[in-house]
Order: sequence, then C-alpha cells, then structure tokens
Amino acid sequence: MAKDLSSTKERKKLSKKSFALPGKRKYPIPDKAHARNALARVEQNGTPAEKKKVKAAVKKRFPGIGKKKKK
Repeated sequence: MAKDLSSTKERKKLSKKSFALPGKRKYPIPDKAHARNALARVEQNGTPAEKKKVKAAVKKRFPGIGKKKKK
C-alpha cells in the first residue's frame, strides 16, 4: 500500500534515496505507486533533463515499471 506523503512531516522522514531528484527532494519514489506517479508528473511538468533523471531513477529502483506487458 502506498504511503501517505501529504504531510510535510511524512515527506521529511524519507531518505534522499526515496526521491528521483534527491538534491531537490522532488518526485518521491518510496514505493511502486509513487514511482508511477512520479513518471506521470514529470511528463506533465518536468524539464527534459528532469524527465531523463526521473525515468532513470525509477528504472533503477523498480526495473519492471514502464515496460509494456506482452499479450
């Protein structure tokens, strides 16, 4: 189940490794649900450089996310 990161307190508890952009503490990816959300958000609002970094971070942490399923 996804963690509720709606409060600043909960978000501050996350380690730097739990963010796709740790220096900015943007796009939290502590679990698969948040990783999928980070990919969607960066597609909508991210710069090309951020998109590349977020995709790489998600792929490294959750290799199965983003791959198309075979029929």
